Amino acid sequence: MESAEDEMLQIDVVVSPAAGEVRQIGVRLPVGSSVRDALRHSGLCLPASAGEGSTLKVGVWGQLKPLDHLLRDRDRVEVYRPLLIDPKDARRRRQRTTCNRKRSPP
Repeated sequence: MESAEDEMLQIDVVVSPAAGEVRQIGVRLPVGSSVRDALRHSGLCLPASAGEGSTLKVGVWGQLKPLDHLLRDRDRVEVYRPLLIDPKDARRRRQRTTCNRKRSPP
């Protein structure tokens, strides 16, 4: 006979509020819980855009999912930050900075 503990899902919720900073918390939820439930129960400070009907981007194991996606045991819910700069532009800027440093006389 299964106990109530056996009918719970163990979910990890991960958010990176800033570059190089990662917060992760484990939550136990009943079977049939959604991504939205995991976010609510995590207690993590989410962006202000995390409200109802938001455009918050979340995923499970690196795959974008809607907030009503049903979770399975041991899933990892990831909250994605919006990009502040296009990755290609950021790389070009870093490259220019690196090249300029190498060309400068010592």
